[in-house]
Amino acid sequence: MVHSKETEPEHRFYGFTRTVSASLTHLICIVFTVFITVLSRPGSSLFSWHPFLMTLAFSLFMTEAILLFSPHGSPIKSLPHKTKGRVHWILQCICVSCAVLGLAAIFYNKHLNDKPHFTSWHGFLGLITVCVVGLQSLAAVPLIFHSLAKGWSLAKLKRYHAACGLVTYLLGSVSLLLGLCSAWFAASVSGYTWYLSALCPALTALVMMNQVTTAYMAKKRFQS
Repeated sequence: MVHSKETEPEHRFYGFTRTVSASLTHLICIVFTVFITVLSRPGSSLFSWHPFLMTLAFSLFMTEAILLFSPHGSPIKSLPHKTKGRVHWILQCICVSCAVLGLAAIFYNKHLNDKPHFTSWHGFLGLITVCVVGLQSLAAVPLIFHSLAKGWSLAKLKRYHAACGLVTYLLGSVSLLLGLCSAWFAASVSGYTWYLSALCPALTALVMMNQVTTAYMAKKRFQS
């Protein structure tokens, strides 16, 4: 009993910090998406759809899809886990749709301007990321319809999905960071704005890593 009383403040502090970090992540991904939207002005050119849709996909929808399972930051944490899974999959499908459209926009824009495709690290990794996120969403179908995964336990499927999902999210974050190194973004911002922009996908990636590793890979920190 004494042990539990001693660890109670630690439990509260841990829960408070996790709640704050999750809330800040919601705010960061929204602010970053709005900032890129204002900067790119979607519809002003064919190219403008690329940064807008890619940021929408990997900064907003994918982040929010993972945060649905956060015990401290989920906007629907009171709903059953099965419902969260369905909403997560829907958000991921929207993410894939935005990513594919964003990829199509830059591909067609380069075609019209007679420029080579996927010659930069940003373009090459972006293509890989879009393919991986599409496969990841398809691989999640057995989690919704478990009868399709014969011989696999639901717990094992969730662990594999979480690990692969984290890798996918990190790929998306690196792709966004490389996009901030592009000539378009460098010409659009200056000074500390670039560093603040780069902090957004970097910080959200750290929060997502902590959430996934805590939930599926690390031992529970508070066990008596």
